[in-house]
Amino acid sequence: MTTEPLQAEIELTGPPDAAFELFTTGFERWWPREFSWSGADHLESIGIQPHLDGALFELGPHGLRWDWGRVLTWEPGHRLVFSWQIGPDRVPVPLAEEATEVEVTFTETGTGRTSVAVVHRGWERHGDAGAEYREAFAQVWPYALRRML
Repeated sequence: MTTEPLQAEIELTGPPDAAFELFTTGFERWWPREFSWSGADHLESIGIQPHLDGALFELGPHGLRWDWGRVLTWEPGHRLVFSWQIGPDRVPVPLAEEATEVEVTFTETGTGRTSVAVVHRGWERHGDAGAEYREAFAQVWPYALRRML
Protein backbone atom coordinates (compact mmCIF):
# COMPACT_ATOMS: atom_id res chain seq x y z
CA MET A 1 0.00 0.00 0.00
CA THR A 2 1.35 3.44 -0.95
CA THR A 3 1.28 6.22 1.62
CA GLU A 4 0.44 9.67 0.26
CA PRO A 5 3.52 11.87 -0.21
CA LEU A 6 3.92 14.77 2.19
CA GLN A 7 3.96 18.22 0.59
CA ALA A 8 5.10 21.55 2.00
CA GLU A 9 5.75 24.86 0.29
CA ILE A 10 7.02 28.34 0.98
CA GLU A 11 7.48 31.43 -1.14
CA LEU A 12 10.73 33.35 -0.82
CA THR A 13 11.86 36.73 -2.07
CA GLY A 14 14.44 36.41 -4.83
CA PRO A 15 15.13 34.31 -7.91
CA PRO A 16 15.16 30.47 -8.04
CA ASP A 17 18.98 30.37 -8.10
CA ALA A 18 19.14 32.20 -4.77
CA ALA A 19 16.49 29.94 -3.20
CA PHE A 20 18.35 26.84 -4.43
CA GLU A 21 21.59 28.21 -2.96
CA LEU A 22 19.92 28.90 0.40
CA PHE A 23 18.34 25.44 0.51
CA THR A 24 21.56 23.61 -0.36
CA THR A 25 24.73 25.44 0.64
CA GLY A 26 22.83 27.37 3.32
CA PHE A 27 21.21 24.24 4.80
CA GLU A 28 22.99 24.69 8.14
CA ARG A 29 21.57 28.20 8.52
CA TRP A 30 17.91 27.17 8.34
CA TRP A 31 17.55 23.44 9.15
CA PRO A 32 16.42 23.15 12.80
CA ARG A 33 19.30 21.79 14.90
CA GLU A 34 16.83 19.90 17.09
CA PHE A 35 15.96 17.72 14.08
CA SER A 36 19.48 16.42 13.72
CA TRP A 37 20.77 13.01 14.73
CA SER A 38 23.33 14.56 17.09
CA GLY A 39 20.76 16.81 18.76
CA ALA A 40 20.81 20.59 19.10
CA ASP A 41 23.40 20.62 21.90
CA HIS A 42 25.93 18.35 20.19
CA LEU A 43 25.59 19.18 16.49
CA GLU A 44 28.75 20.79 15.14
CA SER A 45 27.70 21.12 11.50
CA ILE A 46 25.06 19.88 9.05
CA GLY A 47 24.99 20.23 5.29
CA ILE A 48 24.57 19.04 1.73
CA GLN A 49 27.54 18.40 -0.53
CA PRO A 50 26.62 20.53 -3.58
CA HIS A 51 26.79 18.00 -6.42
CA LEU A 52 25.20 14.85 -7.80
CA ASP A 53 25.84 11.90 -5.44
CA GLY A 54 26.88 14.35 -2.71
CA ALA A 55 26.16 13.40 0.88
CA LEU A 56 23.69 14.96 3.25
CA PHE A 57 25.69 14.82 6.45
CA GLU A 58 26.22 16.07 9.92
CA LEU A 59 29.20 16.39 12.17
CA GLY A 60 28.54 15.59 15.78
CA PRO A 61 30.56 15.34 18.96
CA HIS A 62 34.30 14.83 18.54
CA GLY A 63 34.03 15.22 14.75
CA LEU A 64 31.84 12.13 14.28
CA ARG A 65 30.46 12.32 10.73
CA TRP A 66 27.21 10.68 9.79
CA ASP A 67 25.99 10.61 6.18
CA TRP A 68 22.20 10.40 6.30
CA GLY A 69 21.25 10.99 2.68
CA ARG A 70 22.52 11.14 -0.89
CA VAL A 71 21.89 13.70 -3.65
CA LEU A 72 20.05 11.84 -6.44
CA THR A 73 19.27 14.81 -8.73
CA TRP A 74 21.17 18.10 -8.84
CA GLU A 75 19.68 20.78 -11.12
CA PRO A 76 20.79 24.16 -9.67
CA GLY A 77 18.03 26.73 -9.60
CA HIS A 78 15.38 24.16 -10.59
CA ARG A 79 15.28 20.84 -8.77
CA LEU A 80 16.95 18.77 -6.08
CA VAL A 81 16.17 15.17 -5.11
CA PHE A 82 17.81 13.37 -2.21
CA SER A 83 17.37 10.21 -0.16
CA TRP A 84 16.38 10.56 3.51
CA GLN A 85 18.16 7.58 5.05
CA ILE A 86 16.88 7.92 8.60
CA GLY A 87 14.24 5.44 9.70
CA PRO A 88 11.23 6.07 11.94
CA ASP A 89 13.24 4.75 14.89
CA ARG A 90 16.09 7.19 14.05
CA VAL A 91 18.23 4.27 12.93
CA PRO A 92 20.22 4.69 9.68
CA VAL A 93 18.77 3.12 6.53
CA PRO A 94 21.90 2.02 4.61
CA LEU A 95 20.27 1.55 1.19
CA ALA A 96 18.74 4.60 -0.51
CA GLU A 97 16.12 2.42 -2.22
CA GLU A 98 14.80 1.44 1.23
CA ALA A 99 14.63 5.03 2.47
CA THR A 100 12.26 7.90 1.81
CA GLU A 101 13.01 10.45 -0.87
CA VAL A 102 12.69 14.23 -0.90
CA GLU A 103 12.14 16.25 -4.08
CA VAL A 104 12.47 20.03 -3.93
CA THR A 105 11.49 22.28 -6.83
CA PHE A 106 12.25 25.98 -7.23
CA THR A 107 9.74 27.88 -9.39
CA GLU A 108 9.73 31.57 -10.17
CA THR A 109 6.31 32.95 -9.26
CA GLY A 110 6.82 36.42 -10.68
CA THR A 111 7.47 39.74 -8.98
CA GLY A 112 10.91 38.56 -7.86
CA ARG A 113 9.68 35.63 -5.79
CA THR A 114 10.28 31.87 -5.84
CA SER A 115 8.15 28.97 -4.68
CA VAL A 116 10.13 26.26 -2.87
CA ALA A 117 8.03 23.09 -2.91
CA VAL A 118 9.00 19.94 -1.01
CA VAL A 119 7.53 16.51 -1.74
CA HIS A 120 8.67 13.83 0.72
CA ARG A 121 7.64 10.36 -0.48
CA GLY A 122 8.23 6.65 -0.01
CA TRP A 123 6.85 6.35 3.52
CA GLU A 124 5.55 2.85 2.76
CA ARG A 125 9.17 1.65 2.60
CA HIS A 126 9.11 1.79 6.41
CA GLY A 127 6.25 -0.68 6.71
CA ASP A 128 3.69 -0.12 9.45
CA ALA A 129 5.75 2.71 10.98
CA GLY A 130 5.72 4.73 7.76
CA ALA A 131 2.36 6.44 8.24
CA GLU A 132 3.21 7.65 11.74
CA TYR A 133 6.65 8.80 10.57
CA ARG A 134 4.96 10.79 7.80
CA GLU A 135 2.64 12.46 10.31
CA ALA A 136 5.62 13.60 12.38
CA PHE A 137 7.16 15.19 9.28
CA ALA A 138 3.87 16.93 8.50
CA GLN A 139 4.95 19.31 11.29
CA VAL A 140 8.71 19.28 10.60
CA TRP A 141 8.79 20.40 6.96
CA PRO A 142 6.55 23.50 7.32
CA TYR A 143 8.46 24.55 10.45
CA ALA A 144 11.83 24.05 8.78
CA LEU A 145 10.85 25.89 5.59
CA ARG A 146 9.59 28.90 7.56
CA ARG A 147 13.11 29.22 8.96
CA MET A 148 14.30 30.04 5.42
CA LEU A 149 12.46 33.39 5.56
